Amino acid sequence: MSVYLVVLLAALLHASWNAIVKGGTDKLLSTVLLTTCGALLAALLLPWLPQPAPASWPFLAVSTLLQVLYFALVARIYHLADMSQTYPIMRGTAPLLVALVSLCWLDDPLPHAALLGIALICLGILCMALSRRANKRSPDQRRGLLLALLNAGVIAAYTLVDGLGVRRSGTPAAYTLWLFLLTGLVLLGWVLLARRTAFVAYAGRYWRMGVLSAFGTLASYGLALWAMTLAPVAVIAALRETSILFGVLIAGLFLKEKLSAARVLGACVIVAGAIVLRLA
Repeated sequence: MSVYLVVLLAALLHASWNAIVKGGTDKLLSTVLLTTCGALLAALLLPWLPQPAPASWPFLAVSTLLQVLYFALVARIYHLADMSQTYPIMRGTAPLLVALVSLCWLDDPLPHAALLGIALICLGILCMALSRRANKRSPDQRRGLLLALLNAGVIAAYTLVDGLGVRRSGTPAAYTLWLFLLTGLVLLGWVLLARRTAFVAYAGRYWRMGVLSAFGTLASYGLALWAMTLAPVAVIAALRETSILFGVLIAGLFLKEKLSAARVLGACVIVAGAIVLRLA
């Protein structure tokens, strides 16, 4: 039972760092501050771990580019739209896309339970997209919704790339830390070129927020990885999808977003579909 509680904690941490970015006064600088602090934490831990095998380096390079795109989209999405709508769509649609890629391009047949999970996720997304509040949104809010769907594709892409890369690395923890390090360095280099003065001032003011959110990302992954050594991977992956519900609750309670019945129902249906899909 304690293993599953740890996974729930990991899910809560994942939703929490998203809420920290959403609550920041500058979403982009908050995101870069998070990834920079994550890179520093990774740099401290990497010397104590064996290094990934050279066969995994090309996958690491591709995944770094996808992660940079992912974080940039997260910042833009949270600038435009509510977390309680976009976070479930990003997190819930990604496993759906991975399953569809496996079915269409990897010739990996899906069981009936997986098809049920796909149908539930689609229904949940439809609930959110067609809700009364969604239809009254500004063009910016609708763009945020479309970008969330796009980012789900990015998440699915780096999930597939990392699935191949980790197998070749021989050390999943080091592979992931290198990913944090490289992603953080790329984003930091970009922001120092584009917005150096603003970022330095922002980091000086909110560095505690950056450390906290970076710890949340690393701890979320690390706890889930540890849990997978003690319990079935499919069960742990399914349980992690509860981060969607945590995200909606945090957005409502702490970010003061208005949660319509359709939005809550859509999030619950997406969670159910993601769990069914993971366990299939």
